[in-house]
Amino acid sequence: MVWSDEADIYRARNPRESLLWQLLDQHFDEFECRYDELFSREYGFYRPVVSHIVRKYLECGDLQQGFARVRCPDCHHEYLLAFSCRGRWFPESRSSLTSPHAMRRK
Repeated sequence: MVWSDEADIYRARNPRESLLWQLLDQHFDEFECRYDELFSREYGFYRPVVSHIVRKYLECGDLQQGFARVRCPDCHHEYLLAFSCRGRWFPESRSSLTSPHAMRRK
């Protein structure tokens, strides 16, 4: 095993800190219930795949949904690595949601 002092250090991601995660967690159920009343006329019927994608996104990276224990064979340092849904439906980083352009509202 080759050691490099320049190797990146693993930093656990906390999806619940994301503004998008918080928005969907707090308001998606209501959106789903009221879709027909508020949006179906303009946007058409509600597609069930939307619910599936949002639920997978909310579960992604959550230790309660499953994890692997990663252990270094040399030093025995360990950490838990949450399973990922590997979905690419939403932005990977919060930066796209917190940029000055995204925050402007008129």
